[in-house]
Amino acid sequence: MEIINRETAYDGHYKLRVLTLQDGDEQLKRERFEPGTAVGALVWDTKQERYLLTRQYRIGAEAEMVEIAAGMVDGDEAPEAAIRREIQEELGYDVDHLEKIARIYPSPGANAEIITIFFAEVSNKSGKGGGLEEENEKIEPVIFTHEQLIAEQFEDAKTLIAAQWAQLRK
Repeated sequence: MEIINRETAYDGHYKLRVLTLQDGDEQLKRERFEPGTAVGALVWDTKQERYLLTRQYRIGAEAEMVEIAAGMVDGDEAPEAAIRREIQEELGYDVDHLEKIARIYPSPGANAEIITIFFAEVSNKSGKGGGLEEENEKIEPVIFTHEQLIAEQFEDAKTLIAAQWAQLRK
């Protein structure tokens, strides 16, 4: 298959494109959701020896979700810089150590989003966290022991991957 045409159907907070694909003698039209590039991190507080996750309302789930700290990469920002910024904004911590866990497409059938997942060690709380008021974020920290983390039934895919990584790592 080859993409022969791209049209923008919607260009708002996210984008929706209609792609025309050539498949042999046949042409197919498919919609593709383009939310951008995201990052997430399983945050470990080395002083408390606890994982720091977040709870916030998520429009896709229409509910509050517990998940790893996460957010969008701004422009040509490096994923490592983006996750350091997001951890500071959401949890109020400076990152001491960062390790890449995986780079994933959460739903590649019709979604172009790419998420880079990290493990981050922190020890210094230098900000208040809670998210940015100008982005209408209302984020609260959720603390987990290792045992609680691996026993939790997460519904968020990036968080589930990070929790399984933590389980395999110990």
